[in-house]
Amino acid sequence: MRYNVISGAMVMAFALGACTPEVPDSGMRKGAGFESYSDYLARRSAEQRNAELRGDTTTVLPPQGGQPSADTGTAAQSGNAAAASAPPQGGGAEAGAGAGHAGLSDEQDFEAVSQRETIESDKERLARQRAQYKVIAPSALPSRPGAVGPNIVEYALSTTNNVGQPLYRRSPLFAQSRYQRNCAKYPSPDQAQLDFLRRGGPKRDPLGLDPDGDGFACTWDPRPFRAVKVRR
Repeated sequence: MRYNVISGAMVMAFALGACTPEVPDSGMRKGAGFESYSDYLARRSAEQRNAELRGDTTTVLPPQGGQPSADTGTAAQSGNAAAASAPPQGGGAEAGAGAGHAGLSDEQDFEAVSQRETIESDKERLARQRAQYKVIAPSALPSRPGAVGPNIVEYALSTTNNVGQPLYRRSPLFAQSRYQRNCAKYPSPDQAQLDFLRRGGPKRDPLGLDPDGDGFACTWDPRPFRAVKVRR
C-alpha cells in the first residue's frame, strides 16, 4: 500500500512538470528581434535620466519590438489629449489639420471641429462671409463697329465653288509671275485673302492674287470654315 502511494505521487509530480512551460531567462537570453530584459532595464533607466535632465518626465520608451508598458500608454494618452485640446496655430476652422496628417484638413472630424467651433462662432463666420459677398450685375455687350472690313469666315460660308473652279475673268498677262511675287508679301493666306477682298475681290483683282478666278487669293482655302459650319 505504501509503495502504491509513493508511485502515484511520483507519477503526478512528473505529469505536472511536463505541463509547466519552460520560462526563459529573460536576463540572459534574447529572442528574435528582442533585447534582453536586463538590457532593456538599463536602457530605460538611462532614457529616464536623460528625460529628467531635459525636463521631460513623460518620455518612457517601450521594450524594443514589444508592446508599450502601462505607464508608457498613460503618457501617450495624456500627450495625445493635450495635442487634441490645443488649438491649431493661426486659429479658426480654416487652419485646422488632422493630428498626424500635417497639411490635411480635419473639417470632417466632428470631435476636432466641435472642440474649437461653436454655434456662435459659426454664425459670426457666416455673417462675415455674407458681408463680403458681392453680386456683379451683367453689363451690355459692346457693339461691334459697322466698318470693320471684310470677314473671311462670312465670305467662306457664302461660297460654294471648289478651289480652282473659275468664276471670274482674269487677265492672263504675267499672271503667274505677279501671283508669286505679290503673294510672297503676305505673312499668311488669311492676310492675303483679307487684302484681296478689301481691294474689290472677288470680282476685281488688281494685284493678281487670284489668277485662276476662283475667288480665293494665293493659297487661301475656304473648306476648313465650311467644315465647321457642317459640324455645328
